[in-house]
Amino acid sequence: MSHVSKIELEINDLETLEAACASLGLQFVRNQKTYTWYGEYMGDTPLPEGFSADDLGKCDHAVRVPGAAYEVGVVRKDGKYFLLWDFWRDGGLERALGPGAGKLKQAYAIERVKREARLKGYRVQQAKSVKGIRLVLSM
Repeated sequence: MSHVSKIELEINDLETLEAACASLGLQFVRNQKTYTWYGEYMGDTPLPEGFSADDLGKCDHAVRVPGAAYEVGVVRKDGKYFLLWDFWRDGGLERALGPGAGKLKQAYAIERVKREARLKGYRVQQAKSVKGIRLVLSM
């Protein structure tokens, strides 16, 4: 059963995505042209907007998740990168990345803020708090 969807996140910086993956213990694989998924679109879920069944399984880069049977595809389209994944529970990605890949989205946002802050001359400290992740920027 295929359950491929687009992870709702605007990716415009591969270095930040790579850092986010590393922070979660994931492997970002540059220039991998296919990603592992169920392998056949069954028509049981809507296709990601802007993609056809022929696009599924093809990518420009990939993210490997330890212990998961499937991978996340990083696809360049219209000057941006999109993340495609098969969220079927037995594929292991949702278990590792959370519903809607929330953990990966959060890690990308954190790495993006840290990168931009450092470019502007700020020092960045990151700490876990009761409510999640806390970033402290200082000059």
